[in-house]
Amino acid sequence: MPFVIAADHPSLPGHFPGRPVVPGVVMLDRVLELIESRYPEAAGAPLRLPQVKFLQPLLPEQTASIELQALSGEAPLRWRFRIHRGESLLASGEVVAGSPS
Repeated sequence: MPFVIAADHPSLPGHFPGRPVVPGVVMLDRVLELIESRYPEAAGAPLRLPQVKFLQPLLPEQTASIELQALSGEAPLRWRFRIHRGESLLASGEVVAGSPS
């Protein structure tokens, strides 16, 4: 799923003044939105991010895309994600639905 964070996004002025970078939490929010849209059973469930790596920054107005892989047969529900800008990997990690055991 491609997405673009607009230059007037409210998180950008403080992150960082004069040279804005899209905060990681904004990118992660897009990942969670994608999971909830594709997997309605995850909507409303507590979601955890046990592993996340940010490798490169995303700048406002750049197009990024999310690659999402459901880990089938897993309980609780789990997904791996990768966020790309073209061929560059920006972030990767895992999302788990449900409370930790």
